[in-house]
Amino acid sequence: MNDLLALVLTGVGATLLMDVWGVARKYLIGLPSPDYGMVGRWIGHMAHGKFHHDRIAAAAPIAAERVIGWSTHYIIGVAFAAGLISIVGFEWLRRPTLGPALAFGVATVVAPFFLMQPGMGAGVAASRTPNPGAARLQSLITHAVFGFGLWTTAYVTYYLGRH
Repeated sequence: MNDLLALVLTGVGATLLMDVWGVARKYLIGLPSPDYGMVGRWIGHMAHGKFHHDRIAAAAPIAAERVIGWSTHYIIGVAFAAGLISIVGFEWLRRPTLGPALAFGVATVVAPFFLMQPGMGAGVAASRTPNPGAARLQSLITHAVFGFGLWTTAYVTYYLGRH
């Protein structure tokens, strides 16, 4: 299989697994699934020069914000997969191991902690949310699931590509 295709599939698959976790946690522990429409609203307002909001839910809606948000979510997943590959090399796609994928997945939590959450009005590392500790823990778990998804998807992609 082409390395670039394997990289894209790995990023998409890891993001999909993260989304499955988002739905599962709703039923397992009663937490709502992430609303990527709000990410789309945040991105949409950037086109008009507004990068920070006090509360993104109170900002004016943007046309196609759900499409923008979900597309951005998957593009970021592929970009993060590319980040992992830039560190470990394309050979990892042929012999994926859990350690680097899990470590990288957890490390990607810096993006929501220091970019998305502050920009959308939740504060650095969810400091302006009602329960910052719980929000941080859920972000860490979700990004660990993403890391597990990087490994799982790379493994499945490699196995299916061989057979």
